[in-house]
Amino acid sequence: MSSESQPRQPVAATSSSLSTTTASTSTNTTTPSTRPDPSQPPAPGTFKIYRPPTALPSLPAPPPPPSDEFFNPTQADLREQQAHLNARISSLNPGSIALKKEREKQREKKIEKWPETRIRVKFPDQTQLERKFATTDKIREVYKFVRGCLSEEGKKVKFIIYQTPPKRDLKVSDPNVRDLTLYDLQLTPSSILFLRWEDEDLNHDQSPAPLLPSILEQAEDLPIPAPAPPPPPAPSKECSSTASANVKPATTGTSGSSNSAEKAARLAKLLKLGKK
Repeated sequence: MSSESQPRQPVAATSSSLSTTTASTSTNTTTPSTRPDPSQPPAPGTFKIYRPPTALPSLPAPPPPPSDEFFNPTQADLREQQAHLNARISSLNPGSIALKKEREKQREKKIEKWPETRIRVKFPDQTQLERKFATTDKIREVYKFVRGCLSEEGKKVKFIIYQTPPKRDLKVSDPNVRDLTLYDLQLTPSSILFLRWEDEDLNHDQSPAPLLPSILEQAEDLPIPAPAPPPPPAPSKECSSTASANVKPATTGTSGSSNSAEKAARLAKLLKLGKK
């Protein structure tokens, strides 16, 4: 009797140890994350890189700088500013709830029309990175993409992405920028942004973009825009002579001029009789 009851306790201990081992194994097992690491370079085919152009097209001379009077506000500028202030005040008015709903509907329609936004970031040496983002993404996603393409030396230097003209810094630290989507920043459906380094020695066209070798080897030439369509050809001399020959000259018969002269004479006689 005593020999049959003794082995039961080790069996319970063994089952408990197995359960704890299984629990520890399950807790230590983690599923790999499928979300891309922003610190890693983007996968090939998800972006484009354009090397700096070898020869820039000849541009006309820049216009002279405006005078100081140019910056004085005109009456049209004041009216525009007043209209802007009135719009801001009306947006804060509780009676404009219907207007806000209508604007929100228009916003949703445009986001549905342009679900993706093409962003091209231009470095000081004219190297350009291009990628499509979700229209509802924030500007921080653009920063992550650019930083993931930089080399280890380039990641040590801070940079600012901005838009021009007019010049507008799109800083992640700016509360008026970081919480807005690309659509709210008016970057949809496509925009060209510029990169400025905080180290001024890197902000010249002779400083190559500090990108990873794996990124630079995918560079391609910037596509040349299609030329403007040629003007329509001028009509030849034969066509113009044929057209002039087909036009019949206006006939000015003598009967018309004689009738008008007779009417004038009769009118003169009537006036003379009226005076008598």
